[in-house]
Amino acid sequence: MPDKISDFAPGAVDAALSANAPMMQKQPTLTFGQQLVGINFNPANDDKVGKAKQLCADLMDLVQEEMDKRETSLLSGLLYNHTVGEILNAQMNVVKLLTLKY
Repeated sequence: MPDKISDFAPGAVDAALSANAPMMQKQPTLTFGQQLVGINFNPANDDKVGKAKQLCADLMDLVQEEMDKRETSLLSGLLYNHTVGEILNAQMNVVKLLTLKY
């Protein structure tokens, strides 16, 4: 058994992946915001949780699009990083409140 991928014959990895392709379901491409909030993680399939996550994802995508358009500075970079953290924090707190059982 080869120890690493480079030990396989050329094309063997691609052939193996192609053979298993029907078993792999193609996931839709997620936006940065959707990745950030973990849009697909909703074990209870709660519509309110999904809506809260999507709203925060949309907000993050809005911020990301704006940052992509402008030249960054130290200040804008610091604000951007803080904003990302605050949006993520807000999303987690909203989900906690929506799912609180006590």
